[in-house]
Amino acid sequence: MCYYIGVDGGGTKTAYALFNEKKDLLATVYGPGSNHENLAGGFDEAATLIMDGISTLLDENKLSLDDITHTLMGLAGIDHPFQHEAICEELDDRGLKNYSIYNDGFIVTKAGAPGGVGIGYNCGTGTCCNSIDSRGEMLQIGGFGELSGDMGNGHWIAQMAFRTVFDEICLKKHESLLTKLFCKAFEIEPERDVFLATIAQIEGPMGEQSIRTLIDSFFEAAAANDGAVMAVIDLMAERGADYIAAHTKIQQFDGDVVNVVLSGSIHTKLPSGMYIDLLKKKAAEKSGRNINFIILKDAPVTGCINWMLEEK
Repeated sequence: MCYYIGVDGGGTKTAYALFNEKKDLLATVYGPGSNHENLAGGFDEAATLIMDGISTLLDENKLSLDDITHTLMGLAGIDHPFQHEAICEELDDRGLKNYSIYNDGFIVTKAGAPGGVGIGYNCGTGTCCNSIDSRGEMLQIGGFGELSGDMGNGHWIAQMAFRTVFDEICLKKHESLLTKLFCKAFEIEPERDVFLATIAQIEGPMGEQSIRTLIDSFFEAAAANDGAVMAVIDLMAERGADYIAAHTKIQQFDGDVVNVVLSGSIHTKLPSGMYIDLLKKKAAEKSGRNINFIILKDAPVTGCINWMLEEK
């Protein structure tokens, strides 16, 4: 039997999956995020975390690296050739062989698009939009944070939610249901100094929990058609549509339909239907193409085994 390992390395967690040649998922383990950009030790720490995860997967299944035919990784933060070379050098030094590394956005396309051809738009901890076209050409747009104007990811939504409340309490620009939801969740009065004191909580040890609270409140206000929140929804759909349309203009997609796979917690786990409907409308208008949107149901790491067996 041939064994394969797929690795989906994100900003907050990394999935390590063991497959056989029939694409059967045999085992999965999870570890901390392996994006070198988020780690104090950079590429060195990222490679150590990745090897630890692979070793755990192998140990739990009584296998060794020699038993693995190939390992394919989709890693967040691998956006440029020099980053690819740096992480490969670290993994080579640790004895890993027979492996391939791509930006994590590409395995989304391989996981969800028929034939592995299409556009993957991921909004989770971060944002990236990647495509593999009918020729096999690969393109990444976005994924560089504020530098590329990424929108729609969890941290961006939390930031915009906080800013919406700030604009009401501190600037008196508007009234928003989000302010009431924020004050209820954080158990505060809508007073300037009390509100600003929550920054320490959001940036503190419990920051991730606070960010999730902001995101949940944001979508609750969106469901109520809150004007201030809907303006943010329009902004994120506009930017996402720009990314998707750019792929259709630069890449070559044969046929009448372009498949777009939506992945990440914002697209797949939260009540974001209103935003997704707007994204679909804007993407069709900007691209001039017939676009088929696919909500990714399988774990993105399944794109790794699809890709490995496709290349075999």
